[in-house]
Amino acid sequence: MNTSTETRVAVISIIVEEPSCVPDINGILHDAADSIIGRMGIPYREKDISIISVVVDADQNIINNISGRLGRLQGATVKTAYSKK
Repeated sequence: MNTSTETRVAVISIIVEEPSCVPDINGILHDAADSIIGRMGIPYREKDISIISVVVDADQNIINNISGRLGRLQGATVKTAYSKK
């Protein structure tokens, strides 16, 4: 976990609509493990989707890289919210 003043805290929200992309999501998150504070996954069975929230503390370029890689996956929708600090 990064605690430098040059880092930002962000929440990366992922909605998984195609389970086939889950191994790729897990691989990307594994690669970013040093920046991840925590993650939570919620299966929403009625809609046949999963929602994953990932909290990171990292340089903005690293957060953008993680979000970008996740956002390019077919079957997942990704949005990122940044802290102002």
